Order: sequence, then C-alpha cells, then structure tokens
Amino acid sequence: MFGDSDFYLSEKLKLESFCAYQDRCIFDVKKKLKSSLLSEEKKEQLIAELIQAKFIDDERFALSFAQGKQHIKKWGISKIKAGLKAKQISTILIDKALKTIDKTVYLEDLTLLIEKKKRLLSNEKESYKKEAKIIRYLLSKGYQLDDIFKCGIRED
Repeated sequence: MFGDSDFYLSEKLKLESFCAYQDRCIFDVKKKLKSSLLSEEKKEQLIAELIQAKFIDDERFALSFAQGKQHIKKWGISKIKAGLKAKQISTILIDKALKTIDKTVYLEDLTLLIEKKKRLLSNEKESYKKEAKIIRYLLSKGYQLDDIFKCGIRED
C-alpha cells in the first residue's frame, strides 16, 4: 500500500512538471498517462486533481495554442481549428480561441506570406502557375481562399 502511494505521488509530480513547462490540455495528459502503470481510476483522480490545481485548463490551452500558432508559426484559422480539434478541445472553446485572433494582424501576416512566396517563385514564368503554387501553399498553412484573394494574390 505504501508503495502505491509513493508511485502515485511520483506520477503526480511528473505530470505537474509536464504541465508547468507549457500549457497542456486534458488530451495531452491522458496521452502521457497511457504508459503509466496506474489504474484507470487513479489516472482519472490524478487528472481531476491537476484540473483542480489549475495545472490543466483546456480554455487556457486553446487560447495560448491559437495565439502561438498564429503569431509564431503563421498558421491560418483553418489549421488552428484543426489542431485544436485534434487535441479534442470543445467547439465552444475553439470558437472562443479563434475570436481572440486579431484580424488585422492575421491579414498582415497573410500579405507578408504572399509577398515572401512571390519572391521565392520569381523564376516562375507563367503567372497562373505561380498563383496556383502560392494558393496551395497558403491553403496548406490554413488560410481561407476568400482571405487569400482579399490580400492581393493576383499579379498586376
């Protein structure tokens, strides 16, 4: 019995450290706990304790995920949304996180990505091929087609 308690505490300390390093969601913690030898009941208890102590907060995670991916990785809304869905974040929290994205900065980032890609493809002779490559690149980054056209993808 004493060994079980020590093991539980050691797992709890590991997870607290894991969650303190950067924001984590419940999905990340459950994934980390899969390899643990704790019983399912103890795993659920541990997750509940981490939520209670604010080590895990899906809302905080969703907000920081959206902000980080948009500012650092320059992801578009579609890719951020897909990333949050993959982490099993609720639709309500996804919508809340996406509302925090500053549309002006978002469109400025998109414009910069378009210009950067145009420079990289300056050797492309046919403008329609160049445009198609840029659009494919931006769609893969998660930007929406209407935003891409709003930011001036067309060659003058």
